[in-house]
Amino acid sequence: MLGPNGCGKSTLLRTLAGLQPALSGSFDYQSSIINHQSSKDIALVLTERLSMDNTTVHDVVAMGRYPYTSFLGGLTETDEAIIKDSLEKVGFSDPSVAQTFFNAHSDGEKQRILIAKALAQQTPIILLDEPTAHLDLPHRILILRLLRNLAHKQSKTVLISTHELDLALALSDRILLMTPERGIQLDTAANLKKANAFTSAFGMDIFDPLG
Repeated sequence: MLGPNGCGKSTLLRTLAGLQPALSGSFDYQSSIINHQSSKDIALVLTERLSMDNTTVHDVVAMGRYPYTSFLGGLTETDEAIIKDSLEKVGFSDPSVAQTFFNAHSDGEKQRILIAKALAQQTPIILLDEPTAHLDLPHRILILRLLRNLAHKQSKTVLISTHELDLALALSDRILLMTPERGIQLDTAANLKKANAFTSAFGMDIFDPLG
């Protein structure tokens, strides 16, 4: 999902996730209308900086397993394996990281931990608001490749709001382009480029920024 600042990208994600009421309408997933979103349906990663005192990385990622735990919230061996696998997928291969405190990590590392939490939630829909905002280039590519693989190999629906135009155009199957004037355009990057939709949306030729 691409578009200029203030066009409503974050608002749309929050509405789809059920964090705020829709102004109108509804949305459906695989022919089923979703009005009351469940934490087993949708995982959401936002851009807000979070502070969790005395909370370990393991406990943050474990929050993604709570929809599947018993009334007492106990974690099974399967839950623990999913938590470990989720951290490895976002680049934390050292198991000792799980026992470090969340607040001790950089903004980029926190972002990857929150993405791991979303992965541990194992939902068919994953919504992410600028998931690569605090990441260096290698980790931006790692995360976007990971999300693309989830969509292609596990048939998950992954919707990403981003300003990383180059990576989005290279790795996305379809682009949802939002503008205040034209609303939403949904198509492949090639078709949108051919229709000069990006130039209209951003008021400049983003493919020739020095022109």
